[in-house]
Amino acid sequence: MYVLWQKLKRYNIIFLLKFTIQVIIAILKSLINLFFPKVCYACTTYLLDNEETICTNCRHDLPTTNFHFSNDDSVKKVLRGRANIEHATALFRFEKEGPVQQLIHSLKYKGYEHIGELLGDWLGGELAELKTYQNIDMVIPVPMHPKKLKKRGYNQVTKFGQQIAEALNVAYVDDVLIKITNTTSQTTKKRVARWSNSNELFALRNISKIENKHILLVDDIITTGATLEACCLVLNQAKHLKISIATMAIA
Repeated sequence: MYVLWQKLKRYNIIFLLKFTIQVIIAILKSLINLFFPKVCYACTTYLLDNEETICTNCRHDLPTTNFHFSNDDSVKKVLRGRANIEHATALFRFEKEGPVQQLIHSLKYKGYEHIGELLGDWLGGELAELKTYQNIDMVIPVPMHPKKLKKRGYNQVTKFGQQIAEALNVAYVDDVLIKITNTTSQTTKKRVARWSNSNELFALRNISKIENKHILLVDDIITTGATLEACCLVLNQAKHLKISIATMAIA
């Protein structure tokens, strides 16, 4: 009986300790939310306890394209006659001053990399359901120049691409396509300027990794398609390569 009593006491102490820790954590979370409330990165409203990154309303209301479900070739049309693309899609429609712009701006310039992770999970989960994306061999990001990467600290496409690769159960490869020309931000440039400045920006290394492969090239936004076209022209130096494209948004 004495041994049993000691075990019960020990069990109760452990239970009380666990319960106390849970209460302390809950209080700390409440205090953090009180002084540093979590907001939706799309609409800036306060997030509920069960919401992360974006609110439930935005999750349902963001302007998704569903191109990959409807076989819409709007992304391919942007590159028609300039690059040979197998499949192409974008998760959202980009609207000026809209929530998608807010999301991507926060991802690119405010350091909120988890937005890229969320969008990669979202699109990757959808692509994994489709036969047209089942023969992808690897995911490759549009790269940043090393100087810009060092200054910003991350490539906004990295986590987006990594999550898509995980969803498709393929490799994420970022040591093949490299950027060799350091350009200024293209956000404020006119379409013609963006087109002309995308020539001779990229180069290949470890080319054998992508020969006879079907790659999924990922980027944040497709507007004129100049950057993606420049990437495709370089990538096509590899033998028997197939290229598909996935972006966060299309403008």
